[in-house]
This record gives sequence, structure tokens and C-alpha cells, in this order.
Amino acid sequence: MEHKTADIHHVHASIEDRDVKPKETLSLWFFVGVLCLMYGLVLTPVGIYEFSHPPSVVLANLHAAFWWGLLMTIFGAFYTIRFRPGSGR
Repeated sequence: MEHKTADIHHVHASIEDRDVKPKETLSLWFFVGVLCLMYGLVLTPVGIYEFSHPPSVVLANLHAAFWWGLLMTIFGAFYTIRFRPGSGR
């Protein structure tokens, strides 16, 4: 019986001695960036199309789809690159 106890302690000690790296977790901001980037990449071409085919809304001259698409593309690209997996963050 004493022999098994010694084996258990030996296995436990060898597991503790290993150089174990913690798993890398994905940042929530990476997913926020990907989502904003995807929305921006959809809205920007729609906004460009609306320059030549303006919608029949009151503030069409502001080109909201284009500007929001451009802003979301820039924001999404920044967050996707900044918080990408393996970036050391």
C-alpha cells in the first residue's frame, strides 16, 4: 500500500514541475472589431451606391450610410488588428 502512495506523490510532483503555458484567451474586443469591420464593409458600398441613387429620405444629402460605413470599417479594422489572437496582448 505504501508503494502506491509514493507513486501518486511522484506523479503529482512531476506534473507541477512542468513548464505549462496558460491557454491564450480571445479578447471580447477582437470580436467587437470583427463585427464592426463586417458591418462597415457592407455599409460603405451601400453608401457609395447612394451617391448616384439617393434614397427618398429627408437627410439623404448627409450620406449617413457612407460615413457610418467608413467609420465602422476604420474602427473595426483597428480593433481587429489591435486585439487579434497572438498579438501579445
